[in-house]
Amino acid sequence: MLDELERAVTVFGNGLELFVNDANNSNLSLMPGLRCNGSGEARWARGDILFKYLRSVKLKEKSKPPIEFNEDGTLKYVELDVMNLNDNGRWEKIGVWAMDGLDIKDITWPEQSPVPPQGVPEKFSLKVTFLEEPSFVNLMPPDNQTGECKTSKSVRCRYSSEPDSKGNKTSALRAYQCCSGFCIDLLQKFADDLKFTFELYRVEDGAWGVLNNGTWNGLIAELVNHKADVVVTSIKINSDRQEYVDFTVPFLETGITIVVAKKTGIISPKAFLEPFDVFSWIMILLISIQIAAFAIFLFEWLSPSGYDMRMRPARGLSHSTCCIVSLNNDFFYNPSKITDHKFSLFRTYWLVWAILFGAAVPINCPRGYTARFMSNVWATFAVVFLAIYTANLAAFMITREDYFDFTGLDDPRLLNPHLTDPPLKFGTIPSGNTEAVLKRNKPAMQAYMKQFNRSSSSEGVKAVRKGELDAFIYDAVVLDYLTGQENDCRLLTVGSWYAMTGYGFAFPKQSKYLEKFNEKMIEYRESGELERLRKFWFQGACKQSKRKSKISKPLDINQFISAFLLLGCGILLTVVLLALEHFYFRYCRRYLSKADKDGCFTLVSLSMAKSLSFQGAVTETQDIAKHSCRDPICISQMTKLRHDLDLAKLKIEHYRKIVSVQKKAEEQSDEKDGSSPCESQWSTNTATITAKRNNIDLLQTRDMTRNHIESNDPFVHESQRYQREAAAGNKRKNAPLDPKNVHLALSKHAIAEIETVL
Repeated sequence: MLDELERAVTVFGNGLELFVNDANNSNLSLMPGLRCNGSGEARWARGDILFKYLRSVKLKEKSKPPIEFNEDGTLKYVELDVMNLNDNGRWEKIGVWAMDGLDIKDITWPEQSPVPPQGVPEKFSLKVTFLEEPSFVNLMPPDNQTGECKTSKSVRCRYSSEPDSKGNKTSALRAYQCCSGFCIDLLQKFADDLKFTFELYRVEDGAWGVLNNGTWNGLIAELVNHKADVVVTSIKINSDRQEYVDFTVPFLETGITIVVAKKTGIISPKAFLEPFDVFSWIMILLISIQIAAFAIFLFEWLSPSGYDMRMRPARGLSHSTCCIVSLNNDFFYNPSKITDHKFSLFRTYWLVWAILFGAAVPINCPRGYTARFMSNVWATFAVVFLAIYTANLAAFMITREDYFDFTGLDDPRLLNPHLTDPPLKFGTIPSGNTEAVLKRNKPAMQAYMKQFNRSSSSEGVKAVRKGELDAFIYDAVVLDYLTGQENDCRLLTVGSWYAMTGYGFAFPKQSKYLEKFNEKMIEYRESGELERLRKFWFQGACKQSKRKSKISKPLDINQFISAFLLLGCGILLTVVLLALEHFYFRYCRRYLSKADKDGCFTLVSLSMAKSLSFQGAVTETQDIAKHSCRDPICISQMTKLRHDLDLAKLKIEHYRKIVSVQKKAEEQSDEKDGSSPCESQWSTNTATITAKRNNIDLLQTRDMTRNHIESNDPFVHESQRYQREAAAGNKRKNAPLDPKNVHLALSKHAIAEIETVL
């Protein structure tokens, strides 16, 4: 302080010196004429002359900037000390600001903070205009007594013009309402973060804003005429509006959609086709059946048990009929049952269709193992198909809810409402974005629907519910919310969205608040605040998921792909089995036939055992006999077959002798009618004893370790009995065979043969 006083006195002295040294001032006096007792003039008449000389003073100081003055008398070169209030409550010099710049050391901030405290932003106020739209801006009446809003989230807003000057309370209550909703919560969030206040009022003409003859109305006019600072509601961004006002970044995406009402008590005439979509039916009827039929027939043609890649199938015994029949107690093979293999491509189609629909019809089954396996795979596919089809058919064959399933605004029924009888009735809201878009892109539709327009979205949805309108066209987000408020879920939105855009807050052109709102809007989107508000305000009693669960939807190919994968894997597995079958018949069977002496493979597979044994190969040998035999197994089977045929010829010859003996016995019995009772009784007893002997021999348990033909053949038993009686000396010469014993022996022999075949 003393230094500054010294500098001030020095400057004053130099100024007086300059005044005195000027010759023009020799007759001038600097006395102000002011007295201590109050007399004299209060203003210094020649003070400006001295001020001019003081402003001209120039002094130089060591280690300090020179002293010079500007025209207004301020110092040209100033040196300021930077002081800091430390933690002890004392001011401390921490730097200097001079003509060379600022030289400062570390600053001690409050509470040892490394950064300075935030300043207090400038307070400002905004005039906000709106138009109600559920659930963006909802209107509720205030309390009748207090005039305050009933909920904490509501904001007092002016609904109409100011009340009359007389202060009528009823008029004031009607002028103000309570606003709440998605946009109001978002506006309050902006106000808290940006530190501003707002006045909320409804636009007077109640229009959203369209351009008519170069003049805007509604909300856009409020901004263009600078009556409002911001528009806060579900106002959509479009190119026409962006030419006159600015929008923030969108806070919600939307488009134009259609709301319709459902009509109950209707069953679709094509309900039996609706469980699957068109592509699924094409896959089943035109592709899967063809592949399955060709696969079964191809595998039957390639299989050694089937066609074996020949033009004609092998002849063999029919699988559907037993080869042994009985006639007059005699058993023999029926040649009429030896038939050709009845299997062809058309019969394969018949088999495929019968399996698919489970039809109880006569069918011819393939012989090849691979073809049979492929038939089982197709049967599994048919089970899956019928199960899915039957389960979904029940949902389509009940009483259904019908509605206008418009594909969108490009639906022909909307473009030409007179296609239906009576013509369709649909509308929208006038002076809004939807009407402007339709007027620009679909003028004929917009001109037709003018007669059915409604004043608000709520009125339009109500008209659809009552049946006054067939459809209502408006913003998708708003219609989704209103349909969600339906308790009985009779309303739904249909078709794809048209003219996709977004909602945003609108500002006048070049508004200084737009950048601040955009920064906060992006911050709210990234933090999830916008999503939280959307979930809170746009959920209703009839949720979209519940409505979709009630409406049957055709199954697409992705939901039915498992059955086709099953069919494809079955075909690949059948190819592998076909290769294994060829490998078995070509390489493995000759070795297994030598190892299977005790018939163990019968426990594993009858078909395998049949292919390895003689009895099972008899039928195959009949076909092989037509060709030259080069295989050792074939030669062995042919030798055994010839031996069996020789035995059969001997049996036939023996049968003839038995028949002749029987006839002679009957003739002798006729000639001996006068024989004594004793002789007759002796003959009867002798026959009985002989029959008992035969019964005892034939009813004994067979020795399974020996050949069944030897152990069960009655002629072998007869020869063995003769040998035993001859050895005992009891054989009678020319004793005729008892016919009853012969029939009994034949019956037992037939039973043994049936057991062998089974």
